Amino acid sequence: MIKKIFPVLALSIFSSILGVGIIAPLLPLYADSLGATGVWLGVIFASFSITRAISTPIFGWLSDRRGRKVFLCSGLFFYAIISLGYIWAGNILELTLIRLLHGAAAGMIVPIAQAYIGDLSPEGEEGKWMGYFNAAFFAGLGCGPLIGGGLTEHFGMSIAFSGMGGLNLLAFLIAALFLHESGQRKTAAGHRSSFAGMRTSGVIKGLVSYRLAFAMGRGAFFTFLPIFAAFHIGLKPALIGVLLAVNILLMALLQIFSGNIADRLNRRAMVILGSFVNITYLAMVPLTHSFWQLLGLCALGGIGGAISLPAASALTVDEGRKFGMASTIAIFNMAMSIGMALGPIASGAIADFSGLESVFYFGAGLSLIGTILFAWLTR
Repeated sequence: MIKKIFPVLALSIFSSILGVGIIAPLLPLYADSLGATGVWLGVIFASFSITRAISTPIFGWLSDRRGRKVFLCSGLFFYAIISLGYIWAGNILELTLIRLLHGAAAGMIVPIAQAYIGDLSPEGEEGKWMGYFNAAFFAGLGCGPLIGGGLTEHFGMSIAFSGMGGLNLLAFLIAALFLHESGQRKTAAGHRSSFAGMRTSGVIKGLVSYRLAFAMGRGAFFTFLPIFAAFHIGLKPALIGVLLAVNILLMALLQIFSGNIADRLNRRAMVILGSFVNITYLAMVPLTHSFWQLLGLCALGGIGGAISLPAASALTVDEGRKFGMASTIAIFNMAMSIGMALGPIASGAIADFSGLESVFYFGAGLSLIGTILFAWLTR
């Protein structure tokens, strides 16, 4: 069953996330052109994650009871329509409102798609199929900055935003026409399909700690790397897009291999190892002075994420069989959303008061704390 559904699901997610990736190198520069300070830049990025954090567990819980397809298709459709709002946003408040609406729609996309994979993954192959899914996700996210940087340089930001909307509309059509319900499994006997029941799991607590810290570090990186690269090194949007694309595409490529490895080796150890690689690359960003140095660090960050994320996703699927697949994955993704919300806001304040370089040290420190908590809670 999974071999029939996965290609359709992967294609729709790739198309959707490709659209999201298009604006990754553009949004900080666009917000800066509207007069955003460091704190406002953090708020603009965080607003998306705040509403996604709120909507994700709600739609996850509902999809465990009413099916996956209706929520996934609805999320893709509304995401496409809301994308056009970026073109009309004329000030910081309007841009923030669009981000809030976009985040609410996003809560119906990736977590529900991951729940599809969790429902259909054979036992013992969770790492493999979550690795394939993550590869499709990050391939779209990684190709997006390359396209977005080129579109902006030659045609302007409005075309890039329109491209995001068009790709999400294509993803909606693919899912609506070709995707079937997953037929989700019942939760294991003796466990409740509820968020209250998850509080008994040390693994879930550890995964939330890891995902929260990882996301806060990534949020700081994606929000302020374009600013650092543009104003401290003098890079143009196309080269900034290359930096982000290398980071994400390398992570996507390696997901396929590390997902299979996570089914054979100690998943907990892989999460810890990958986290330490992430700490290293974040801490070294302020020491760079050229495009090639930044490129090397972006590649290192991609390797770190590829080591840890499939293993963490497989652990989440294991717990999802006990507490409800979409509900558990929603908690994992909610931790990411909270981290992506808090990271940019806190980093923006740090950038305003302590300088841009401090942002990356802050992200590395948070990642270290999250890694220690994960190791302790899953011991």
